[in-house]
Amino acid sequence: MASRPERLLRGSDSPLSASFLELFFDLAFVLALSQLAGHLLHDLTLAGALRTALLLAGVWWIWVTTTWFADWYDPESPLVRWLLVGAALGSLLAGVAIPQALDGRGLLFAGAYVAVHIARGTVTAFALRGHPRQKRAVRILCWFGVSAVPWLVGGFLPEWRVPLWVLALALDVTGPRIGWPTPRLGRTSGQELHLAGEHFAERYQQIMIIALGELVLVAGLSYAGTDLDLPQTAAFLLVFATAVLTGLLYVTPAGQRLGPAIEHADPSRLGVITGYLHLVMIAGLVVTAVGAELSIAHPTEAADMTAAVVILGGPMLFLVGRILFSLSIHRRLSWPRVVALLVLAVGTAVLRLPLLTVSAVATVVVLIVVVLDHAGILSYRRVRTSD
Repeated sequence: MASRPERLLRGSDSPLSASFLELFFDLAFVLALSQLAGHLLHDLTLAGALRTALLLAGVWWIWVTTTWFADWYDPESPLVRWLLVGAALGSLLAGVAIPQALDGRGLLFAGAYVAVHIARGTVTAFALRGHPRQKRAVRILCWFGVSAVPWLVGGFLPEWRVPLWVLALALDVTGPRIGWPTPRLGRTSGQELHLAGEHFAERYQQIMIIALGELVLVAGLSYAGTDLDLPQTAAFLLVFATAVLTGLLYVTPAGQRLGPAIEHADPSRLGVITGYLHLVMIAGLVVTAVGAELSIAHPTEAADMTAAVVILGGPMLFLVGRILFSLSIHRRLSWPRVVALLVLAVGTAVLRLPLLTVSAVATVVVLIVVVLDHAGILSYRRVRTSD
């Protein structure tokens, strides 16, 4: 009979599909994405974008580490279930704090972030006492314990908040890449970082659907608040088309190969790097949602530099993450995506057309990339068949 610590760990016979509480945990991310889009919309400056990126990275790192946790531990264990519920509550509170996280609600954001990581680390380190995997839990807890100091101090000191939180976040996102080295405990090995590829790929697809759902929700709410005139209807349909095409661009083909790639790769490389790259893609969807609100509300207004950067910058960010994602999976560079990225970059500098037209340019560029990707896959399959 397995020991109590052993029963806490995910067994080889555990289902790889996401549990109900993992999906429930994702719901908290819906609020965070909505709040982040609103945060950026109300401060469309470079400084505002960087502040929004800092907050996005914070809530994203709650999601990533919770997904690792659910991959390593048995989702049917009562202890794991309660920790997932706690993580959902912490994410929800962080989302509530986002609009004023850099002002009056900084301590709520930092406190929720720290509480999720420290509670999870403390409980798992205690529950695994006497088991070899306890060292991994203690290493992770030590790193989050160190980063908790600048997180919480920043919560108390608004004037130092941004640099302290940047330092704290740098510690948190660097730790897994180097194995959380800890005095007397060494660093985590590749075997200890192993991830179930099928489970992790499914979780990434689910969170991408959540992010795309936020884009569709923003488009629908923005359109509902208009007079439903022809330009506004056209802008709404363009945003919807962009959401569909972006989803297709994600799953074809690297998104479908993520599971086997993670399963056979060095977990400290691909398992961690894909977390960084999905952050870039989700940031692109957040910016796209802001651009959607601008184009639907004011489709006939001429785009200034800021509006053009927002409308075209969302797809640009997504393409950057998607290009690097393909490189990390099968070491291949998609030249149509690179060219599309350059076209969008040039567009931000020269397009001063109505917002509806700028939105159409973004949609057409993404459409061309999807069509070329699909043609490339069909060509590849025909070659394989002839062989």
